Amino acid sequence: MTIQDIARSRVDIPRTEQWVMQSRVENRKYKIMVAIPSEAAPPSGYPVIYLLDGNSVFTTMVEALRMQCHRPDKTGVVPAIIVGIGYQTNRPFAPDRYYDYTPVPSFEYQHKSDGTPLPEQGGAQAFLSFIEEELKPHIEQEFNINSNRQTIFGHSLGGLFALYVLFTKPAAFQHYIAGSPSIHWNKEFLLEEEQRFVGRLEQESINVELLIGMGQLENSHVSRNLYQAKELSDRLSIHSDRGVNVTFTEFEDEGHVSVLPVLISRALRLVLKPEK
Repeated sequence: MTIQDIARSRVDIPRTEQWVMQSRVENRKYKIMVAIPSEAAPPSGYPVIYLLDGNSVFTTMVEALRMQCHRPDKTGVVPAIIVGIGYQTNRPFAPDRYYDYTPVPSFEYQHKSDGTPLPEQGGAQAFLSFIEEELKPHIEQEFNINSNRQTIFGHSLGGLFALYVLFTKPAAFQHYIAGSPSIHWNKEFLLEEEQRFVGRLEQESINVELLIGMGQLENSHVSRNLYQAKELSDRLSIHSDRGVNVTFTEFEDEGHVSVLPVLISRALRLVLKPEK
């Protein structure tokens, strides 16, 4: 028998499904990917992670969780539902993310390195409305969700979006994972929102956990995002007494993209700790 004679089939990810949702406000289409644990839900429901750039990292997170959640007593990771938000493309990244993940258009970053125009920007508010008013209710109707254990995970422009949500609607999630956030893209806008967020803390306490993860090799990037992210984490850490719990992690010998698998593993241990 030769290798050509062997019957073949597709490799599928167990207990996953996907469908397309179209937003009501702007009629934008999203590919929604969901991974469902094989373990029974606890009385409080499953924790849930909303994962941006689902086309590129959904399978990585699903497999990392599947390997770790069978023995929470050993790994410190409990089963959870993962909701990947992606686009109708087979490529890892879609141009639509420039619009969905940026709060306002950037005046500095409007062209690619080859001089061609970047896609439209500035749709984060509409995208957040889709998540809060359409996607979350749909997920909560279909699955047994613990609404007090919700996480958003974003990387690069997705990390920028995660910070935008934290500053403008902190109660939307309990855990925020901002991987290599593109702070430079909307630096002035983000700083203004950070100041409003801090001003709100003087009036009310919140209870959120923020993990900012960067690759050590990003320290040479012209944007200086690694240093800006560290400075941001230092500023926010001052407000731990108001319920803002911040962790900054610099992953050794990792770059802007290679940091994703280790950041995912670290994030799972942070947000999916067994309930006491």
